[in-house]
Amino acid sequence: MKKSRTNKLIIDRKKLLIIVAIILSLIMAGIVIFFKVSNNKDKPPIIDDDVDQEVEQIIGVTELLVNKGSLELEIGAAFQLEVVVKPDDATNKVVSFMSSNQGIATVDTNGLISAKKAGSCKVSVMSFSGDGVVVEVDIKVKEKPVVVKQQGSVTYIQGILVANKSYPLPSTYNPGLNGEAMTAFESMKKAAATEGINLFIVSGFRSYSHQATLYKNYVSRSGQAEADRFSARPGHSEHQTGLALDLNSASSSFAGTKEAIWLANNSFRFGFIVRYPQGKEAITGYMYEPWHMRYLGVANATKVFNSGMCLEEYLKIDSKYK
Repeated sequence: MKKSRTNKLIIDRKKLLIIVAIILSLIMAGIVIFFKVSNNKDKPPIIDDDVDQEVEQIIGVTELLVNKGSLELEIGAAFQLEVVVKPDDATNKVVSFMSSNQGIATVDTNGLISAKKAGSCKVSVMSFSGDGVVVEVDIKVKEKPVVVKQQGSVTYIQGILVANKSYPLPSTYNPGLNGEAMTAFESMKKAAATEGINLFIVSGFRSYSHQATLYKNYVSRSGQAEADRFSARPGHSEHQTGLALDLNSASSSFAGTKEAIWLANNSFRFGFIVRYPQGKEAITGYMYEPWHMRYLGVANATKVFNSGMCLEEYLKIDSKYK
């Protein structure tokens, strides 16, 4: 009985040892796995020496070269700016452009500079690589030169016949009333009538001799200084060109009438301008004459009207007796 009990204890102990051994083996296996995982995390990747490893080297921009360091352009002109990026093997050779004053000159994304109005500004060329490389081009925009052509003794400036205190007509110039101007007036008269505006001519073409008589009478009545404000000396009158018309009333009372207002706002559509506008006497040489229409043709009249200038300002000329 005692022996049997001893044998049972031996068997139970063996079972216990087996269980403990299994548990220990499992624990040890877990530790090994954890150790391997943890160790692998900290180990650097294995690089095979037989495989070439290519590392891209970034080459920065050191200089920007332009084909012009300074430019002088006329209004309306354009210039293509060309840029060379140095070194030749720079990684990022993209550049951008910027104008300091787009009202004077603009520049597009390709470096095309366009002159807009007279003045000075700068165009900056900047590297896109982030290296801070910038080059500036000085831009000067100037007015177009006045184009003066003489046809005999008659002066044309930018294609417009000019007669004022600075540019006289010869006594022999006697074209009569211009047919194109008369046709344009008839069209304007009809258009105005549809709006309840009645237009009619009170003075058209005047010869040199006719103007001489008028001017002499005005001088006798008002004195030369005053006469020069509202009447042209012979050879200096626009009426001698055959392109000028006095409408409705050659009197200061015409100012502010519905007809005068309509002409000021609409005559350009038919090729006419108010030749001597208000506030421009120092430039035109004549006092305000809302009745005095000058025919330029629709294209030129529209340009002058839209400019807000008198004809002398638009053509960049003066009007002074020499």
